[in-house]
Amino acid sequence: MTDRAPPTPLEDRLALTIKAGGPISVGDFITDALGHPQHGFYTAHEAIGAAGAFTTAPEVSQVFGELIGAWLVDSWTAMGEPARTVLIELGPGRGVMMADILRVAAKRPDFERSLQVRLYEQSARLRLQQSKRLQDAADLDWLLDLNDAPDAPMLAVGNEFLDCLPLRQFQKTERGWRERVVGLGADGRLAFALDNRDVAADVPPWAEGEPDGAIIEIRPEAEEIVQFFCERLKKRPGRALFIDYGHARSAPGDTLQALRGHERVGPLETPGEADITAHVDFAALARAAIEAGAAVYGPITQGAFLRRLGAAERTERLKARATAEQAKLLDSGLDRLIGAGEMGELFKVICIASPGLPAPAGFVEL
Repeated sequence: MTDRAPPTPLEDRLALTIKAGGPISVGDFITDALGHPQHGFYTAHEAIGAAGAFTTAPEVSQVFGELIGAWLVDSWTAMGEPARTVLIELGPGRGVMMADILRVAAKRPDFERSLQVRLYEQSARLRLQQSKRLQDAADLDWLLDLNDAPDAPMLAVGNEFLDCLPLRQFQKTERGWRERVVGLGADGRLAFALDNRDVAADVPPWAEGEPDGAIIEIRPEAEEIVQFFCERLKKRPGRALFIDYGHARSAPGDTLQALRGHERVGPLETPGEADITAHVDFAALARAAIEAGAAVYGPITQGAFLRRLGAAERTERLKARATAEQAKLLDSGLDRLIGAGEMGELFKVICIASPGLPAPAGFVEL
């Protein structure tokens, strides 16, 4: 076994907090690991791309963002082509997908003119990159609070956004369900522990009957975001599309993971220097949306969704005017996006829509 890396500046800060006030929740750990003002991963590091911890689908191939753009145009048409449309992207990264979306939007001038683009982004570092890449957008602004979004027909998309939101982990013990927390081990380093309080009231019904030792995860903040969109979509026509790494059915398991320089590391090993994620429970999101009165489509695999939108055909059209090297990259990008052993199966897609709109493209066979 390799030696554990020395404590990061954020780990030192967290250790002091824990010594003073006791263990912290897994959710609070994730919040600080990603968003601490000085030492958070998204605050202090280049997160996305070859130099970062991971590569997102829009960075893999322009085909991804272009197809999402076409999906949004189709959704706008299904909404009755409103003269004013709020387009929200949650967690826009470096602005690559929105740039692809707006390039497609330009081909439908009425749609482009209707757009008020709002980027939901907490990281000042990423907001700067987004502002440079999207400087030509006509009506662009940022949201720190979704409630500040303009009141108008709404389209929204979030790619690899929900998996970074804080979560709670519960473990079944012989004494009942207990919350997993982050404390300090005998060596003074961060370590998982269990809180003594009974949290059975917070455990979802699907977890009843799980054996001792089982770990389950819930994401209250993700469900709150879904409920926000449901309330908006019940008042005015619109759709919200979420694409993420996760499972279609609620199931037990510890999915908390960390990536540093595209390599897997322990979640507690290098806080502030690694991306922290966990699988999205799409079934839980669907239940929350249905209970809030919205229409729900999916989840389906990313591969099925993109194939139905014409990913292969779009790739072939791009290859027709590409160099041999560019064509090779387009093929490898397509394989990553839709391949069974790649993002195509690992990532799922769900759409939350206003009641009464037709089924959205990509969720039904044409």
